[in-house]
Amino acid sequence: MVADLSQLVKAYDVRGVVPDQWDESLAELFGSAFVQVTAADAIVIGHDMRPTSPGLAGAFARGAAARGADVTLIGLCSTDQLYYASGALGLPGAMFTASHNPARYNGIKMCRAGAAPVGQDTGLAEIRTLVEQWSEGTPQPAAATAPGTITERDTLTDYAVHLLGLVDLTAIRPLKVVVDAGNGMGGHTVPTVFEGLPLDLVPMYFELDGTFPNHEANPLDPKNIVDLQARVLAEGADLGLAFDGDADRCFVVDERGAGVSPSAITALVAARELARNGGEGIVIHNLITSWSVPEVVRENGGTPVRTRVGHSFIKTEMARHGAIFGGEHSAHYYFRDFWNADTGMLAALHVLAALGGQQKPLSELVAEYDRYSGSGEINSTVADQAASLTEVRKVYGAHDGITFDDLDGLTVTAADWWFNLRASNTEPLLRLNVEARDEKTMAAVRDEVLGLIRKA
Repeated sequence: MVADLSQLVKAYDVRGVVPDQWDESLAELFGSAFVQVTAADAIVIGHDMRPTSPGLAGAFARGAAARGADVTLIGLCSTDQLYYASGALGLPGAMFTASHNPARYNGIKMCRAGAAPVGQDTGLAEIRTLVEQWSEGTPQPAAATAPGTITERDTLTDYAVHLLGLVDLTAIRPLKVVVDAGNGMGGHTVPTVFEGLPLDLVPMYFELDGTFPNHEANPLDPKNIVDLQARVLAEGADLGLAFDGDADRCFVVDERGAGVSPSAITALVAARELARNGGEGIVIHNLITSWSVPEVVRENGGTPVRTRVGHSFIKTEMARHGAIFGGEHSAHYYFRDFWNADTGMLAALHVLAALGGQQKPLSELVAEYDRYSGSGEINSTVADQAASLTEVRKVYGAHDGITFDDLDGLTVTAADWWFNLRASNTEPLLRLNVEARDEKTMAAVRDEVLGLIRKA
């Protein structure tokens, strides 16, 4: 298959429609290229529950083995379970998933040994170049004299043991928790991780089904947690958890059925990780997380470090600073003791431990970490992104007490509010996030900025 890899290879992963944009023949080339670029003599491969995932993973394994690499197949797994296997086994890894994308999509998330990210600047560009050349007819290097072996291994129990060794849940009070797996990989991992804990588990959509018959497996979209919110209230549960399709992200709902901001979860987990590390350490947060996050980090003895949006940036900064924890507004949570990789399950365990270790309901517990009013991310279709950003900078440059920051898009900050505008890399969109000290100010700033960028 000759493919348009400009649409298939993204900044951090491979993702596209099967078989229109890629298929098993291309997956086999990706396996060969991955081994060549990483110079790996052994790799580990996992996949989600999408109907095309086993075939694509198998093809990738054949391509890798042809280059002489021994392949360990761990089968059905969450993305963070693949990161666990990469870290624990010391092997480069490939996870076949399209995360929260619709059923017709599939993709590959790749990492080096120890779950180190593979992005455009860390090997993905080279992999793309090789696959392009080979798909267009350039001969591959000669196959290895001795092809690699392909063996199977189950890592789910070991993954659960590792996570539970990082958070002590043995002494918590009994909790009733509703979990919406969205027919994704949370339905595979949650029963094993939660087994034996003092939890009354109410499962929703645990049946593995890559056609997503109940709702999209993207809990950051409010419409996809409506069922969970209703069930939490109906069950009188202490909280609800929603995982995305590959279960590397986790979204939290309190006992009132209200969504808990990922920034508040970031702050809560940061405080716990700092306490676990003697009240000191560096915590990474992206520039869209709430003001609450660096405040809580400092109050608990830590040092906050602000970075761009995107998991490869976070993971790079985690490693560079020796950070103990990192969080994003998108409900990705990164842990030093999980090879700097993101795991929604470990964040969920921290929430359960924090809630079960005291008597207050979750809404009261997280209130101290949720101090400001935020807009959430608002997308606007804009014909000329650069011109719109220039106009916004011009308008706010005429105000007193304003600072500008170009770390990632444009961040405009005043005494009582801030907003960030970022251009999408793949669509004609500007993404707006606003935060202020009160709801009225937030709404006023939000509406003013949207008026500026949408007036055309």
